[in-house]
Amino acid sequence: MTLFILLACLGGVLVGLSRQLNGRLSLSTTPLIASFWNHAIGFAALSCLGLFVGGLLPAGAAEAPWYAYLGGPLGVVFVAAGSWAIARIGAVNSALLIIGGQMVTGVAFDYVSGVPASFWANAGGIVLIVAGMMVSRGRRKVERSR
Repeated sequence: MTLFILLACLGGVLVGLSRQLNGRLSLSTTPLIASFWNHAIGFAALSCLGLFVGGLLPAGAAEAPWYAYLGGPLGVVFVAAGSWAIARIGAVNSALLIIGGQMVTGVAFDYVSGVPASFWANAGGIVLIVAGMMVSRGRRKVERSR
């Protein structure tokens, strides 16, 4: 269990770093171009890894429902939107809004799927994320007025 917690935390760090790098690239180009290069280089790296490790085309992949492959296009929208947002509202607000959206979506999916979860724990997590964003905005307003 500890390994999975560490992997999830590492994933969060890498998402934050990726957002920063793509946001920086979008300042030099555009969010669409930053998203393109993110995915083009990611595709090349993943293809090399897949060729090295194997298993790029597993048996049964063609039997997956069509909507199972929508993660790619949704990822393109996510990367482009994040590249656009981080350059305009900053890393903290972008991260909080992304995490807030993930929390609300996760709660909704768990509810629809019938996964047992504590409503109050989920609601508390969402409230803390929104509160963190409000504190961050308030702190930035105070710093700008000085």
